[in-house]
Amino acid sequence: MVADGEETLILDLLLKNSILSFFLVLGVSVLMVKSKTFGGNGVLYPIIGFVLCVAFIYLSFGDLWMNIHVDTAKLSFVERNGTQFIVDGRPFYFNGWNSYWMMDHAADEFRRGKVREMLQTGARMGLTVCRTWAFNDGEYNALQITPGRFDERVFRALDYVIAESRRYGIRLMLCLVNNLQAYGGKTQYVKWAWEEGVGLSSSNDSFFYDPSIRRYFKHYVKTVLTRRNTLTGVEYRDDPTIFGWELINEPRCMTDKSGDTLQDWIEEMSTFIKEIDRNHLLTVGLEGFYGPKSPKRLTVNPEIWASDVGTDFIRNSKISTVDFASVHIYPDHWTHNPDFEYKLKFVAKWMISHIEDGDKELKKPVMFTEFGLSTENADFSPAQRERFYKVILDIMYKSAVKNKSGAGSLVWQFLVEGMEESNDDFGIIPWKRQSTYRLFTEQSCKLARVQGALSTQINYLRKLCSL
Repeated sequence: MVADGEETLILDLLLKNSILSFFLVLGVSVLMVKSKTFGGNGVLYPIIGFVLCVAFIYLSFGDLWMNIHVDTAKLSFVERNGTQFIVDGRPFYFNGWNSYWMMDHAADEFRRGKVREMLQTGARMGLTVCRTWAFNDGEYNALQITPGRFDERVFRALDYVIAESRRYGIRLMLCLVNNLQAYGGKTQYVKWAWEEGVGLSSSNDSFFYDPSIRRYFKHYVKTVLTRRNTLTGVEYRDDPTIFGWELINEPRCMTDKSGDTLQDWIEEMSTFIKEIDRNHLLTVGLEGFYGPKSPKRLTVNPEIWASDVGTDFIRNSKISTVDFASVHIYPDHWTHNPDFEYKLKFVAKWMISHIEDGDKELKKPVMFTEFGLSTENADFSPAQRERFYKVILDIMYKSAVKNKSGAGSLVWQFLVEGMEESNDDFGIIPWKRQSTYRLFTEQSCKLARVQGALSTQINYLRKLCSL
């Protein structure tokens, strides 16, 4: 049985091989006619050369032509009206996923097909939003090699990810830097400043307060936001394919438990982004922990430590230049209680609390931008993970039915076959287990019945949901 993404790759290959065969047969036929009829005078050699040249160019750059000319998905910007996202004048509740690896894979020709395969699979599942990295600092396939120095090859890979997402009607949540060391992150920025002799401290948290590092990051952000896509001709800040920007993945500032340092950084950077890009929505990238002054730190946080990492969900999300709140869900990494039923109860309490915050306190949408259950748990089973997913998806569906602030969820993470190097203890290939696949496709259908299908979804959902 051929997987959804593999079908397109096979069709592309067959098409190219057919075209090549046509041109080769044509060339050989002309050679035969030339030798028999014209006595070998060489008149048609230039024609044959031209024909074969056309075939070679198509096979070499056919994908590029497709990306330039195939743009059937008419997208509009995602907007916000109070606690809801709005698309084309109506509420937008979404079902989506994380594939952080897309730009990195698109930068290598032999791995680029994985990006298209994943986007095509997501679209066929009725998914509408994908979160991925728009950064890679100083590492293999680095987008930013050193401060202010970029690799055009990798930038073109990000161009490709955005162009392909538009092709399949998928909107992208693009994250701008990592709190963790993977793909460089704030550690790389601090290292750069230290190597140039301008760093105030070797602490990773100096990323948030060192003026030189702030300048590095602002230059990076401006370069990304004003980038003109080489495939579509559209600047990123003007492209509705991008759902919104995420400042930083899972920020923590352990050296200032009061949260003042991180709060100041969020205020400055969110204001800076809004000055450049008024089209797109913006979030922080928080895990959702309540801070040291919040009464919920004792009743909702997973454990005591969560209020001492320098973040505060309410305070950080309330800033006027932050359009919506972000939350993660990882009970098995956050708590020492191994009981699975306890984890499920935590998930429900955690989500309902943050949705209430969005409705009453923040008056903004709340997006659950990551959730997952680790395969490294002693009692792990795929059926157990499906129960975990179902709790989350059901709460999101109820939020949509009641027009609440819980606006969407993005599972961590989806991959396609042959990507072992990018997998972790949360990754899944969605079509590998039919019951898991159905969980997500049924969620897409349920949300579409509540709010109506997007124009970019209709063809997929007709097959998926019998709409």
